[in-house]
Amino acid sequence: MTTECALTPVETPRDRPVGGLADLSAAVEAAPEAVADHALQRVVLHQQAGLLVQQERALAAAGMGLWSCCLRAGALDWSGGVHDLFGIPRGTTLHRPRVLELYEPASRRLLETIRHRAIARSGAFVLDAEIHAGGRPRWIRIRAAVETADGRPTRLFGTKQDITEEIARLAELSRRAERDPLTGLANRRGFEAQFEARFDARAPGSGPDLFGALLLIDLDGFKPVNDRHGHAAGDLCLRRSAARLAAVCRDAALVARIGGDEFAVLLRAPVDPPALVERGRRIVAALSRPIPYRGDGLRIGASVGIAVGTTPGGRARLFGRADAALYAAKDAGGNTVRIVLGGGRSGAGAAEAAVALGPG
Repeated sequence: MTTECALTPVETPRDRPVGGLADLSAAVEAAPEAVADHALQRVVLHQQAGLLVQQERALAAAGMGLWSCCLRAGALDWSGGVHDLFGIPRGTTLHRPRVLELYEPASRRLLETIRHRAIARSGAFVLDAEIHAGGRPRWIRIRAAVETADGRPTRLFGTKQDITEEIARLAELSRRAERDPLTGLANRRGFEAQFEARFDARAPGSGPDLFGALLLIDLDGFKPVNDRHGHAAGDLCLRRSAARLAAVCRDAALVARIGGDEFAVLLRAPVDPPALVERGRRIVAALSRPIPYRGDGLRIGASVGIAVGTTPGGRARLFGRADAALYAAKDAGGNTVRIVLGGGRSGAGAAEAAVALGPG
């Protein structure tokens, strides 16, 4: 019996393709390209790092820095510029409660209110706040946005910028806008702002009575001096009169020039009517002293009208009563004082009361 076997050709190692060697060859050929890609990535990363450093330096030079706050843990992350703003050495571990202590109390309360609102609405905000950095006050502008994940707020981030000089410039502009350049006293605008603020402070539940009396002063004989000697002499009279009035009323809440030759004084409470009349007489005496000018003495006088701050009615009525008292003093010949103590009268009635209650 014959047995037949199927024979299968066997490949020798020489004849069998070796995949590993082929892959190695390909890898060797690709190596230079991979090295080049890696080198390029390193260059790009280095350039980006350099750009970030330049941006950080530019921001710090502008008094600005970047910040973020993780809402879950409360962890703060600041750039160097923000550290500088708060006077905290760079690299110092930050604790939000301690940072909040550097905020002026009113600014801190406002910051917390606006912050909670922005987080609840996943919104943004801008806030100017006062802080105490390095033992001195400083103003910063905070810009913030909320980052969310799956619709839930996760992080606050933004910028903080030093605006101390900007706030100082605005305050100076406001001060100049409410200041009379000739006399250095408050002008009509400044007077009305203070008059309104102090009068409103007398409303129930708004705090202590800060307002006691209003005095209106008008210079007697100013126009003849101005017409005869010129504006230079008139300006001198106004400056000297303002200085003398401020000296007599150095304890006043405000001394203002509210017209050409008309002044106003706000006195704090409490006030005593006889003492007010005596104060008015001192004003008349001070403003009636001769003013030296080119070897001569310029002579003017003053009339004073006073209304006590407890007079019923609004600011306009109180001013009207003081004005009526002033006209009563002028009608009496000037260089005198008249006072309105209150009551329901106004206009001519108030003027009559002023004449009766405030002898010259």
